[in-house]
Amino acid sequence: MNNVFGLISERKSVRTFDSDEITPLVRDDILRYARGIKTPYGQEVDVRILDKGMHGLSSPVIVGSETFIAGKIDRAEHAEEAFGYFFEELILYIQSLGLGTTWIGGTMDRKAFEDAMELDSNEVMPCVSPIGKPAEKRSLREIMMRKGIRADSRKKFEELFFDGSINVPLSEARYPELSEILEAVRLAPSAVNRQPWRVIINEIGAHFYLKHDMGYIDSTGWDMQKIDMGIALCHFGLCAEANGIETHFSIEDPNLDAGRLEYIASFLIEKWSEE
Repeated sequence: MNNVFGLISERKSVRTFDSDEITPLVRDDILRYARGIKTPYGQEVDVRILDKGMHGLSSPVIVGSETFIAGKIDRAEHAEEAFGYFFEELILYIQSLGLGTTWIGGTMDRKAFEDAMELDSNEVMPCVSPIGKPAEKRSLREIMMRKGIRADSRKKFEELFFDGSINVPLSEARYPELSEILEAVRLAPSAVNRQPWRVIINEIGAHFYLKHDMGYIDSTGWDMQKIDMGIALCHFGLCAEANGIETHFSIEDPNLDAGRLEYIASFLIEKWSEE
């Protein structure tokens, strides 16, 4: 996938589509790419492209799309982060084909989607996305929704990135080799645009922490905000590779001064870019 940062910086969630169908050739291309995605957690995601009419699928926030893509994963430790990483990389690839997408985690007929995915008791289908050609104009429904969640706003750099400790905001000039990569993380999408990740940078790498908000953990312990963490990790991983920075993924807590934040994962930098 070329120009990853360009895709990230240009991406907008699309909820209004024209009614053109996705051709079999494009479907096969998407599924072929999905089969090649490897998350740093090593967990597999089963992806399917679903027809709205065939399965009786619906979402009140989507207008015009006849096709959805969905994924399911076994319930296991770190499944949320693994799914977020996987599905975001797939979403970016679909965008590179000129198609629109948006993450949907709640506003859908979940039973219809889960039936279409043939979900087993040990599996979970966290999110889906419509896929299709974006309409020339957004629907009034989409315009109002984007305003409600302030879809185009993002937290400031110093609110998300820290220098060795959660108490020291990171200067944007501190690690110039990481500037594009951290901007990609800052731009990552998240549920209701909460951006729950906080990243502590030190000389050995980037360490990701979760700032919990109320209401995102269900009765089974599934944490939707850890999907957001997977998305942020995906942006870092893809852009680090694109910038020639070699990293090693780790889930060993570095025991940094992070206050009450929950440690998630680190990218340990093995080789900085030679440029």
